[in-house]
Amino acid sequence: MDKTLSAASVKGTIIPPSSKSYAQRAIALALLSEGVTTLRNIEFCKDTLSAIECVKALGAKVEIVDDSTIRIEGGLNPVSDTLNVGESGLASRLFTPIASLCDRAIRIEGKGTLLHRPMQMMIEPLRDLGVQIKDGGGYLPFEVQGPIQGGKIRVDGTISSQFITGLLLALPLAKHDTTLYVENPVSIPYLEMTIDTAARFGVEIMHNEGDYSEFFIEGNQHYTATDIAIEGDWSGASTMLVAGAIAGEVTLNNLSTLSRQADTAICQALERAGAGIIIEGDSITVSRRPLRAFTFDATHCPDLFPALAALAAAAEGVSHITGTERLRHKESDRAATISEEYGKMGIEVDLSEPNVMAIRGGDISSATLFSHDDHRIAMSLAVSALRCNEDITIRNAECVEKSYPTFFEDLESIIER
Repeated sequence: MDKTLSAASVKGTIIPPSSKSYAQRAIALALLSEGVTTLRNIEFCKDTLSAIECVKALGAKVEIVDDSTIRIEGGLNPVSDTLNVGESGLASRLFTPIASLCDRAIRIEGKGTLLHRPMQMMIEPLRDLGVQIKDGGGYLPFEVQGPIQGGKIRVDGTISSQFITGLLLALPLAKHDTTLYVENPVSIPYLEMTIDTAARFGVEIMHNEGDYSEFFIEGNQHYTATDIAIEGDWSGASTMLVAGAIAGEVTLNNLSTLSRQADTAICQALERAGAGIIIEGDSITVSRRPLRAFTFDATHCPDLFPALAALAAAAEGVSHITGTERLRHKESDRAATISEEYGKMGIEVDLSEPNVMAIRGGDISSATLFSHDDHRIAMSLAVSALRCNEDITIRNAECVEKSYPTFFEDLESIIER
C-alpha cells in the first residue's frame, strides 16, 4: 500500500492502541498459569496475534470475547511441533525459552525481516540450561528440546533485552533455581515491565536494584491466572505526540505517565525541544510551539528513534540523539534507514560520530519514500509529511499493522481540512 500525505494542521483527541509489549508478556504468562486469565484492552495487531497463535500451539485455549478482550485457559501442553512467531522479535525471543520448558522438540519459525535479525545470544545460555538446540547459523529457524533445568548462566544483553525477558518468564517453572548474570544490560525499563507482569501473575523475580545485571529465579514456582487491563502504548503514542508538537495540537487518552514503559521518555524529549505539554491524569496534550534543537539519550528506549527523528527534523538547529548502536537489528537498520529516507526529504542526518545521530532541522521536500517494511519508520515519515507543502508518498505503508493497525485512520481523524 502506498500512502500519500502533504502539509496539514492537526487538532483532536486519540486513544492510542494498547501496549503490545505488555500484551505479549501477559499472553505468555496466561499460557503458563493455572486457570483462566482475562486480558482486556487488547489491540489485535500482527505482533499480538502472533503471540496468541504461539500460546495456542503450546496448549492454551483462547477465546476472543470481543474486539478488545480475550480469555486464555492456561496449560503448557503443546499441540503442535512448530511455533510461527511471524515478524515479532519479542515473540521469537520470548517463546523460545518457554518452548524449551517442554520435553519434546519444537521448531520456532518466523518470516520477513525477522529472518535477518540476530538470535545467536540465545544458543549457549539455553544449552547451559540443559536444552538441546539446533539453529540456523544464529538466525531462525530454531529447534529446541528441553526441559530447562536451571543453574547459573550468563547472557549477553548488548543487542536486546527480549531474550532475557523470555528467560525470566520461563525459569520460574524450571526444576532448579537459576542465577542469571547479564552482561551489559540494555532496555532496562523493558526488564522492569517483565518483572512487573510476572508479579501480577503471582511470581517474584529477584534482582539487584542497581543495573539489572544479576537475577535470582527460584524454580518450581506457579503462575496464577488473573484479570488484567493492558495499558496504552507509549511507543505508538510517541509519534502522534510529535505530530501535535510539529503540526498543531493533539490529546492522547489512556496514557499513564507512571507507566514502566521505556517510551514515556518521549515527554522529556518534547520538553527539551520546547513543545507545549499538559498532563491531566491519564491524558496528555502536546501543542506546537517554536522548536529548538535538543540532546537526548535513547539507549534504553530505542523504539523512540523514529519519532525523535521527526521531532528533530522540525527543530531549529542540530539535535543529537545517542544510542544508534541499538538500531542495527530492528525491523530495519533504523539508523541507516532514517538517514536515507530523511535525506530524500532534504533533512541532513549525520551518523559519523559513533553511537550518535545528529539531525539538522529544516524544511521538508517532496519525495517518494520507502518504509523498509518497518512500522515505526512508516509512522515517523507520515508525521514529517505534515510539514511538506507538496506530496510525500510512503511505499509499503501497510507495515504499520505490526503494532498500530489504525495509525493512518487515527492520523486522518485529527487532520484539519
